[in-house]
Amino acid sequence: MKPLPHQYEVELSGTPIGHAIASAAGMPDLTTAPPADFGGPGDAWSPEHLFMAAIETCLLFTLRAVARASNLHFSSLAVSGAGTVDRQAGVTRFTEVVLRARLVVPAGTDTERARRILEKAEKSCLVSASISTPIRMEPEIVFE
Repeated sequence: MKPLPHQYEVELSGTPIGHAIASAAGMPDLTTAPPADFGGPGDAWSPEHLFMAAIETCLLFTLRAVARASNLHFSSLAVSGAGTVDRQAGVTRFTEVVLRARLVVPAGTDTERARRILEKAEKSCLVSASISTPIRMEPEIVFE
C-alpha cells in the first residue's frame, strides 16, 4: 500500500437531460443516469447503485486483506446488498444498508472465526467507515 493520504479524481460530464459520463485516468468511462425511481431511464449506473457497489466491493477487497493477515482461506464471497432510501428528518437519504454476505470457506474452517473476520472486514472498510448510514450484515458461512 502506498503511504497515506491518497487522492482519487473523477470527472463527470453531462447535459441538462439524459446520461452523464464519469471518467478517471486509466479506466473505462462509466455511463450514469438517475434511477427509474427518480424519473431516470433505469438503464445505467445511478449514484444510488454506485453507492451500493462501493460498499460491496470495499467489503470484498477489505476481506482479502483481513483474511490474508488472519490466515483465513476462503474460496469466494458473494454479496447481495439492499439500500433503503427514505425521508428522514426532512432529508431524503439512505436510511439503511443490508448486506447479505455468503462466504465460502474450506471444510473444517472455524465458522465463528470466519464470521468474526468477515464482520471485521465490514467494520474496517473505508467506505463503510466514511458514511453515517447504518449497515447491517447478514453473514452466511458455507463450506466448500
